[in-house]
Amino acid sequence: MALEEYLVCHGIPCYTLDGDNIRQGLNRNLGFSPEDREENIRRIAEVARLFADAGLVCIASFISPYSRDRLNARKIHEVAGLPFFEVFVDAPLDVCEQRDVKGLYKRARAGEITGFTGIDSEYEKPEAPELVLKTDSCSVNECIQQVIDMLQDRDIVPVDASYDIKELYVSENKLDLAKADAETLPAVQIGKVDMQWVQVLAEGWATPLNGFMREREYLQCLHFDCLLDGGVINLSVPVVLPVSAADKERLDGATALALVYEGRRVAILRNPEFYEHRKEERCARQWGTTCKDHPYIKMVMESGDWLIGGDLQVLERIRWNDGLDQYRLTPTELKQKFKEMNADAVFAFQLRNPVHNGHALLMRDTHRRLVARGYRKPVLLLHPLGGWTKDDDVPLAWRMKQHAAVLDEGVLDPASTIVAIFPSPMMYAGPTEVQWHCRARMVAGANFYIVGRDPAGMPHPETGKDLYEPTHGAKVLTMAPGLITLEIVPFKVAAYNKVKKAMDFFEPKNKQDFEFISGTRMRKMAREGQNPPEGFMAPKAWAVLKEYYKSLGQA
Repeated sequence: MALEEYLVCHGIPCYTLDGDNIRQGLNRNLGFSPEDREENIRRIAEVARLFADAGLVCIASFISPYSRDRLNARKIHEVAGLPFFEVFVDAPLDVCEQRDVKGLYKRARAGEITGFTGIDSEYEKPEAPELVLKTDSCSVNECIQQVIDMLQDRDIVPVDASYDIKELYVSENKLDLAKADAETLPAVQIGKVDMQWVQVLAEGWATPLNGFMREREYLQCLHFDCLLDGGVINLSVPVVLPVSAADKERLDGATALALVYEGRRVAILRNPEFYEHRKEERCARQWGTTCKDHPYIKMVMESGDWLIGGDLQVLERIRWNDGLDQYRLTPTELKQKFKEMNADAVFAFQLRNPVHNGHALLMRDTHRRLVARGYRKPVLLLHPLGGWTKDDDVPLAWRMKQHAAVLDEGVLDPASTIVAIFPSPMMYAGPTEVQWHCRARMVAGANFYIVGRDPAGMPHPETGKDLYEPTHGAKVLTMAPGLITLEIVPFKVAAYNKVKKAMDFFEPKNKQDFEFISGTRMRKMAREGQNPPEGFMAPKAWAVLKEYYKSLGQA
């Protein structure tokens, strides 16, 4: 059932046939004699053919002990011109007996059931199945991935680029040559935000991009929120490099150029392509507004009149030397961490603000629900955004101190949590940007993504009202194309329960018991050195916030 759940959650029509829904209805007149077993599989194959003909992935989960019956099922599909895949779930008999959810093996051993496969009836092992699943040594999640890989290889389900992370660092054996080459090339000076996008590209967060977007990729992103060459790949924000008209004129015709940050040649951009930076159109499409007081739009409007795309070769691992580089794990490194922790589910939480107990409640509840669904080792990726943010946001270094305090107080379980930094700048582009946040975590191996109220939103700079409808981010994520390996976990509304003196899920029928503490009020209390209501935030974590706002007054 886990495979069916996975496919359905990712928008792939699917239905599972098994003994529970076949033997009690369609085949309830059949027993377990060889003749009845043969007719059982024949009927199942015919039903599966109808599902497949309707465009569904049909999972037929049956013992089917005889080779001739499986061969006949295959022929039924082949004659109809439909694909058929035999998957051998290769579990040793002793493992099957240990699992024995319904107690059938135990009854067969006691002689209460006769003709039971593996006990007193033979099983003819498949000779050439399309896939063998070793369920005694592989987790449920690993088995699902093997099936998905097979279905993708055969073009049954869409391929998503997140499986093969495309890092853009120069390989060690070619590094000296590339550095020497960079010294000879014409140069473009880049700023800090540009450098953050270089890091995003270099580490593979924007897989499958080979570098800054060329015009074709930019237009697909801007108009469709996706890349369309090689399958539908969600990529909703432009990853672009603006340059001045003077730079364009100086570099036009160059086959390669060096990107220079703070006096260092950090990357090579090969086969550059210049195209017009139509700023107003870009802002209207990316943000839904052209308000020049929006902080990122202001940067766009002040940037170069041309965009330059090309193939990026980054010379060295990007370090910021701010004491936080150990938290800047690449997608490849995160996947390895999840593997080392034996994670069979990874749920990601994106944030740019301090963690209060309402956030923690949601993360703990997500963990609980995943365990209830059968996952044995869910791991939380607490993934604060580490690129540029607007001036009134709490700086990254202070946020990381606050997150550490939350873990130190046990509000979140350190043993099942990874804290890492996501290098992307913050664009405050609402539902458009939240797709990027979600999709980047998918590249890093997350298969569940928690989305909250007004993700990537902010007040309108002129009116003060929400720039985006607060529920649209979550709604858009559930419909967004190209997020095939991820399930969206909607944010439950949490508020301070005055009776329990704790953050709790809001209950409209008991609304008199709840108090909503806004971010504005939280910041005001911290600035004034006040303490929040008991249970709103871990005391050590609140002390960090007070210390930060106190430091602003001393500056």
